Amino acid sequence: MGLMDNLKAKLEPAKDKVSGLAQQHGHKVAHGLDKAAKVVDEKTKHKYSDKIQTGTGKAKDAMDRLAHKDGGGAASPSAPPRTP
Repeated sequence: MGLMDNLKAKLEPAKDKVSGLAQQHGHKVAHGLDKAAKVVDEKTKHKYSDKIQTGTGKAKDAMDRLAHKDGGGAASPSAPPRTP
């Protein structure tokens, strides 16, 4: 087994745990991302609003993919729908 195979094998339990946490607390993470984006947007006097919105959307999408990696992409019933 190569080095990468060993690393993947050792990180698999952590990946599963993170996925479970993302499923349980995804709405809290999304809320935190929105709050942080709002603060940063205000601090930059809305100069980078489009970039902040893009970054926030990508972060939410990545979290959604992580949360639904074993669920086949189905939406979690406990997570509220994301608004742009």
